[in-house]
This record gives sequence, structure tokens and C-alpha cells, in this order.
Amino acid sequence: MARNDDQGTPEKTGRIAQIRQTYKMARRSDRWVGWITLGILLGVLALAVVVGIFVGPLWLWIIVGLPIALLGAAIVFGRRAERAAYSQIEGQPGAAAAALGTLRRGWETTPMVGANRYQDVVHRAVGRPGIVLIGEGSVPGRVANLLAQEKKRHSRVAPEMPVVEVIVGREEGQVPLPRLTRHLNKLPKNIRPAEVTELRARLRALGSTPIGIPKGPLPKGARIPRGTQMPGR
Repeated sequence: MARNDDQGTPEKTGRIAQIRQTYKMARRSDRWVGWITLGILLGVLALAVVVGIFVGPLWLWIIVGLPIALLGAAIVFGRRAERAAYSQIEGQPGAAAAALGTLRRGWETTPMVGANRYQDVVHRAVGRPGIVLIGEGSVPGRVANLLAQEKKRHSRVAPEMPVVEVIVGREEGQVPLPRLTRHLNKLPKNIRPAEVTELRARLRALGSTPIGIPKGPLPKGARIPRGTQMPGR
């Protein structure tokens, strides 16, 4: 029994440390995140108590209300932490790669398959829509040229597969970083799962361009919380 307790302690401690780190990161750009999360927790519990007093039995409503309160607080905290993380990394080299890391099953992402000397980069995501090339950089026209080069390179390996180009940014025709994963998940499903598996195998041999990959510093602790994205977003 003691051995099992010892094995469970590091995992529990690691989870608590991760929550604490996420909270500190979120609070840098959202100073109300703690109070709002606490308010949701206490508000739902208070509602359960009031209903229990008037409807009864009180103990049953408390038992039912507690997990609902915890779930509601976790959802609100997760969404605000995700928003804070995006706000801290948006506009920095590699920010789109961090966002792509939160994509759920069904996607295979490869960060920085292409780059140029201006620190414009192209990332790749492969899924049911086909090949999705995601470009990010400071000059949209230059990023578009880099995307065109990568589209030609990928089309030589898989000429029959659809290639979708996306530029991350806030200008017209671009996709804002916080909406990137949702945009990808809404793309039409153009190929079958079996074709996705074959396509992934073919693209793994493609490699990346030999140009040096930019390593811009992301804010410490600004990694997007993977578990915060809710279904349907």
C-alpha cells in the first residue's frame, strides 16, 4: 500500500504544480482569473444550497452541486488561461506551432517545415481536410510567397491531395491565432481516414527546408494549456 501511495504522490504533486504554473501565467494578463473562477465555484454551490433548502434534501443537492461547481470553475479557468496564453505569445515566432499543439486526435502536426531568413515560417497539419500549410510572419506578402513555395514542394510528393493555405494574423483574409485550431477543425473533410494515414507516411519523408529555424523567445510559462480546449470549439 505504501508503494502505491508513493507512486501516486509525484503525479498528484505534478498536477498541482501545473495548475499553479498555469494560474501564474494567466494572472499576468488576466488579474481577475482567480476571483472569477472562485466566484463560479461558490456561486454554483450557493445555488445548490438554496435549492436544497427549499426543495430538499439539502445533503443531496450539495453532493450534486459540488462536482458541477468544480466542473464549471475548471471550464472557466481553462478558457481564460487559454486566452491569456494566446495573448502573451501572439505575434512571436513559433506562436502558431504552440497553438497547433492543442489540436485534438485526428491531426498530425509538424512545426516549421519551411522558413526563410526573415523568420517567416510555415507549419504543417495533416488531417481529413488534407494538407494544411499554416504561415506566420510580419509581412503577409512575404509569408504568402513562402506558402506558395511550400505548396509546390508538398504537391510534388502528393499531387492528388488537397492543400489548404492559412496565414495567421489579424488582417483581412487571415486567421487570428486564438481561432486557428477552430478554423482547422471546421475545414471540409476531403479525404478518407485511410488516405490520411498514407499521406502522413509520404510526408514524413519530405523533411523540412534547410534554412535555419527561428527560435524566438516565448514568455516563460506561456505554453497553451493543452487540456483547456473544450469540445466543439
